[in-house]
Amino acid sequence: MKLPKLQKPDSYVGLYVVDFGDNTGVGFTAQEVAELFESERYKDCKAYKIHSAYPDGKLELKGVRRDIFQLEGGMFFFSADSETARDNYKRLVKLGIETNLPCKAIVHLAKYSDDRFAVALIYPAEYDDEISGWLLEHKYKTSGTVEGGIIAVTRYYDAKPEILERHQLWGRSSVESRTGEELLASTKIAVQR
Repeated sequence: MKLPKLQKPDSYVGLYVVDFGDNTGVGFTAQEVAELFESERYKDCKAYKIHSAYPDGKLELKGVRRDIFQLEGGMFFFSADSETARDNYKRLVKLGIETNLPCKAIVHLAKYSDDRFAVALIYPAEYDDEISGWLLEHKYKTSGTVEGGIIAVTRYYDAKPEILERHQLWGRSSVESRTGEELLASTKIAVQR
């Protein structure tokens, strides 16, 4: 796979490289990659997330499974009492509203039993690294057990806890995604942005 030379490689961190077989494009968003994978024409392309970029133009890439764009990831913050859980919920919602959340997400305050509550943060699985980084950057901490990942979301849905409160958070992406014909027409362009 041959990559084009980039003017500001560090501005591509978090975006994707797509290998179409006969050509490669750098700078796709997660939403664009998901749409390409859904199309019949590009269902067999390969995608790589740009994790790091160096001044000399080299990129550190990580291959991304096709199915990751159809799954949800999550972080679950457990508490033994409703007051602590409610406080954790309010702090997380406030943080999501006031800061630049990497993607859209839902937050639930959920009750499993009288002594087991959880704050659930559920988001598109391809943003797992960004959500973890966002939580660390903003020092969101709780005192209870924490679980995360795709399987944790499945366990949460299977357990069917009572959802006491819910809030939709909207991520503020600095890069606007293209869709439909505009996206498909851009697949021959080596540098997308």
